[in-house]
Amino acid sequence: MSADPTYETVRLNGGFTPDPYTIPIMSGGQTNARDLGNGCRGYIATRPDVRLHFEAGTLPLILSATSDSDTTLVVNAPNGSWYCDDDSGDGLDPMLRFDPAMSGRYEIWVGNYGEAANYEAQIHISELSSGGGSGTTTRPITRPQSGGSDAIYETVRLSAGFAPDPYTVRLSSGGSRDASQIASGCRGYIASSPDVNLDYTSGTFPLYLSVDSMADTTLVIRAPNGSYYCDDDSGEGLNPSVRFETPLSGRYQIWVGTYGSTDMESAELNISELYSE
Repeated sequence: MSADPTYETVRLNGGFTPDPYTIPIMSGGQTNARDLGNGCRGYIATRPDVRLHFEAGTLPLILSATSDSDTTLVVNAPNGSWYCDDDSGDGLDPMLRFDPAMSGRYEIWVGNYGEAANYEAQIHISELSSGGGSGTTTRPITRPQSGGSDAIYETVRLSAGFAPDPYTVRLSSGGSRDASQIASGCRGYIASSPDVNLDYTSGTFPLYLSVDSMADTTLVIRAPNGSYYCDDDSGEGLNPSVRFETPLSGRYQIWVGTYGSTDMESAELNISELYSE
């Protein structure tokens, strides 16, 4: 989910003023948030509404939305996990409370409950006020294991010479499927559906697909010709990297696995024509 936010990129440190920091938006979109996992509700936009870069202090972080319509919240937190809420704020308003708060990047969507429509709304970022609601316990949402060809996180369309390079997608590695069942030499546990679909038009450059994570991750890639390519530790440290010297044009289905367990770990997929890190 590396697309630019629709409304605003916000940078705040613990103790910020004014509190709350408020951003007017339009809620809703065409994407059903239910596809992110049990507990997510409403229809959201493809791009995040707001991106928050937050340096945590000693106070909790409270994200909420207010609207005359029935809204929902979807947040991708700095640890790569998804958090969702419907009605924990005032009335039909959503709210999420992170206690303790995490430093890093929060991607925030405000959904519209029940229909793919758009309504005036406001996002509130606070360390002090919960808007009158009790808030929901911030539990990560388990992503679906649908087994389909649709990407869990993003479908990316790039042509040779793309910028910025690398193109980065934040995601969570892992899943319940043993990658060795796909092809000999594949390692790690992956989701049933690809994490990312890359629709790529090749040129004269090579294509690098790599992962950056604090965990031990793996890569599984189904190239446009139907062949599978897998790697464990060819990148930096325990990170995987796959280089296509003369890449094909077409769809690359990409899974990021967790080595040795089915745990989901915060990770970034990097797509590049210039370097592998």
